[in-house]
Amino acid sequence: MAVSVHPKRLPMNRFLILAMIVSAPFAGCNTPGPMDLEPVSLNVNARYTIESVNVNAPDSPEISDSLRAELNRCVGSKLDHPALEKLAQRIQRELHASDVAIKVSRGTEPDHVIVNFEATEAHQQKVDLNIAKFLYDSRQGWSGDGEAATHLAGNTFTFGMLSDSDTAIGRYTGIRAKFERAMLASKRLLLRFEFHDYHQQWNPSSVTAANENEFYRSSQVIKPEAVLAIFRPLELSFGVSFARYQPGAFGGFVPDGIGQAAKTESSNAVVTSLRYHQRWGSAFEEQMQELTGSYSLASATNLFATDANYTRHLAQARYRFRHARHLVDVGFLGGRITGNAPLSDRFVLGNSTTLRGWDKYELDPLGGSHVVHGSVDYSYRMVQVFYDAGAIWDVTQERQARQSLGAGFKVERFQLAVAIPLRSAHMVPIFYTGLNF
Repeated sequence: MAVSVHPKRLPMNRFLILAMIVSAPFAGCNTPGPMDLEPVSLNVNARYTIESVNVNAPDSPEISDSLRAELNRCVGSKLDHPALEKLAQRIQRELHASDVAIKVSRGTEPDHVIVNFEATEAHQQKVDLNIAKFLYDSRQGWSGDGEAATHLAGNTFTFGMLSDSDTAIGRYTGIRAKFERAMLASKRLLLRFEFHDYHQQWNPSSVTAANENEFYRSSQVIKPEAVLAIFRPLELSFGVSFARYQPGAFGGFVPDGIGQAAKTESSNAVVTSLRYHQRWGSAFEEQMQELTGSYSLASATNLFATDANYTRHLAQARYRFRHARHLVDVGFLGGRITGNAPLSDRFVLGNSTTLRGWDKYELDPLGGSHVVHGSVDYSYRMVQVFYDAGAIWDVTQERQARQSLGAGFKVERFQLAVAIPLRSAHMVPIFYTGLNF
């Protein structure tokens, strides 16, 4: 005979025992051990140590050194979800991504995890604007250089406009366009195609010093090249430059009729550059060091059906050291040209970056075939002082070392300064201000 027992008649302690027996098989289902994490639940992060941090994004874009330093500092620390969310927001802003997801997976050691930031490409077309130069020189007047770049399906398109009286002999005004395509996901190989179309204006002192056939009204340059990242600090580029120089009636300072009888000339050259860039520390650390160096070669020979036959060597180096609010910047360049190079390829001293305080047309109105220059800049907070020394010449007998001193204010790329040439007479200062990269 079956006996029916009503639950209310059971003693309380028996009821509790029965509940424990029924619930026992389900105990611990929501408390996984570290070996069961794939991916890890971010709600149980108190005891997990970050083993590595990765950023995955379309087209493998480069992140800034400061952001990379922040990510590196996460390695070895405890898993902290709010801190990871802040980093994800920063990654989203820097990469212009539509979203950045945080994914945490099991590490190679017990109680260690791997953090992956997965960036989703934004749907809107992004355009980057950059002003490389907007500078006023009391001798040469205004110079400006700006460009816009956009990225589409792994390609980068850049268009720029400039009017520059600072960098080379004369003033050149015009447009340039550039196309870049990364051939490998790691960006170790990059293909680049550049086009320049410039109009020239010449200074009266240059016109007086040279044969009229050396001047040209406009120039067009086409330069396809490849860039190979040998390893992270070292990069090699190689390609060909095809240049055309058009004679005709000149605007600007050149009298009418100069160059009317000249023919269109070409300058076709093999070009290659080896560049090194390394940084130790970041903007967020008390101390930072940075070293950059490059060597470039351009060689125009009859093999490329060129009118100008020449070889141009240029070596440059720069070292920067910052400790707290103190910054020391040391620079060097040296170059040599053999043969008959176009005026646009000749070396110049006496502008806003070399022998500051000197007039480049006084030093050499046509530029030089040999150059050597060194500079030392020191900054504390916004105050800057600098010293330049250099020489520019064509024949050894004309070589003469010159020096200059200057002081001013500098904040990031904006500067306001006065430079004075060091000589026995006519120490007339030159003033310049603006943005100069």
